[in-house]
Amino acid sequence: MSASLQLVLLGHGKTGSLVEEVARERGHSVRILEAEENADGSAITRDSMQGVDAVIDFTTPAAVVGNIAACAAAGVNMVVGTTGWQQKLDSIRPMVEESGIGFVWGSNFSIGVNLFFNVAKAVASAQKHGYRMQIAEKHHIHKKDAPSGTAVTIQQILASQGGEAPPIESIRDGEIVGTHVMLLDGPDDTMMLVHDAKSRRGFADGAVRVAEWVKGKSGFYEFKDIYSEV
Repeated sequence: MSASLQLVLLGHGKTGSLVEEVARERGHSVRILEAEENADGSAITRDSMQGVDAVIDFTTPAAVVGNIAACAAAGVNMVVGTTGWQQKLDSIRPMVEESGIGFVWGSNFSIGVNLFFNVAKAVASAQKHGYRMQIAEKHHIHKKDAPSGTAVTIQQILASQGGEAPPIESIRDGEIVGTHVMLLDGPDDTMMLVHDAKSRRGFADGAVRVAEWVKGKSGFYEFKDIYSEV
């Protein structure tokens, strides 16, 4: 376990609350910034972030971009687990890199899901052998974005291997934590590959471990590229 960190947590919903719990279990100090005191990232300044090792964001797609800009301006490292904003990556990345902070984002901080991304890369070539691919994702009714960031990442991985971007079906029902399915339908057989999250704790644990990993680093990272190091 790493030395004690000073963390600031943005977003204190179901996952954010678990982030706080896991961080304290791992010996870190956590300060929570509520949404009403941090409109457009206004509470994130160089003065207020003195001594802070990392800001962890599990807010909303509408809030996260302002928080990223504020962290870049304040010179404080950041871990982003919020999804639904990835279409703005092209403008966010140069801003983060110019600021010199350490920044890690992920569509999913579960180790299991990131292993699942590797499975997606391994099976992507099935399209060249006549398999038709589909993605389905199920989440709780409170989830703000659809399709999920995880499903979009799977779609991008499959398309990046020379195939088509498969369609995504999104289902919002009850309190489902998160289920992702890759369906490969071929002329002679069918494969169904499934990741089903039992709880949100895996997301929270990954985010805290990333905050530990990024201390002392600068640069722009995606969790799926560094998860084996945390």
